[in-house]
Amino acid sequence: MRSLDAAQVRRSLHWPALIEAMRAALIAFSQGAARQPLRTVTELPNGGCLFTMPAWLPHPPALGAKLVSICPSNATLGIETHQATLVMLHPSTGQTAAILEATGLTAMRTAAVSALSVEALARLDAQHLAILGTGAQARSHLDAFRHIRLWQSIRAWSPSPQRLAQFAATHNIEAASSPEHAVRNAGVILLATSSPTPVIDEAWVQPGAHVISIGAPRPTEREIDPALLHRATIVVDSRVSALAESGDIRLTPNIAIHAELGEVLARTAPGRATRAEITIFKSLGLAVEDVAAGALVLHSLSS
Repeated sequence: MRSLDAAQVRRSLHWPALIEAMRAALIAFSQGAARQPLRTVTELPNGGCLFTMPAWLPHPPALGAKLVSICPSNATLGIETHQATLVMLHPSTGQTAAILEATGLTAMRTAAVSALSVEALARLDAQHLAILGTGAQARSHLDAFRHIRLWQSIRAWSPSPQRLAQFAATHNIEAASSPEHAVRNAGVILLATSSPTPVIDEAWVQPGAHVISIGAPRPTEREIDPALLHRATIVVDSRVSALAESGDIRLTPNIAIHAELGEVLARTAPGRATRAEITIFKSLGLAVEDVAAGALVLHSLSS
């Protein structure tokens, strides 16, 4: 049995292969070929929680389960608030094949899925990117998005001026003075926050924009203005997960989910219909994504 630390996992993951692995996993999930129950949630003290996320994929055969904790108090200790461990099992025997430190893997697979949503739903001429958030997910998304597209401008915002200044300087992007300043005129907008209340106003979003929401993973949380949800075409990673777990979906009356991203990628559901249409991808993260990424790591190490 292998035990792989964060550095070994990161060296084994490369954007082109990871993005294609996420494409295959999402399509398999939406077509019913993969097996994945709704994740279980254990509430922890001080507003934290523990997710348990198992999955099986048929091609290539892969089996595993991820444990991911969210501990908001970690931010005061200089530790990532999200911590994850992925256990990969032999798909035929169930024996433990490897244990992977998966905090970085989670950030990368989430960003790869978001990149696929840009491919499937954003306008081809979208050249201005806005990022709300400066944590691990913001960093991984910036890396992935720069891999798939050239951007004329990138603006970021954070409620912490110190973190924003460091993020902007490190990545050579513009530090926005407010969330509105970041979002105005952006063709692609990433919401990567820990806020339990909306961080974006419908009035800031221009026609034709594509919005990606990866925060607010619990039924009581939301980071999108409900008016924007009603104005937009909504795509999710999983209908079942979104209806059970997403506060943005659950707390917005008369909301309509257009499709799963796997359906759009497989072209069994349409993507963007018009240039003026606003699209939203609500991402909660799926265990099939983790298992597919873990299988990619193990294949890379064995080849």
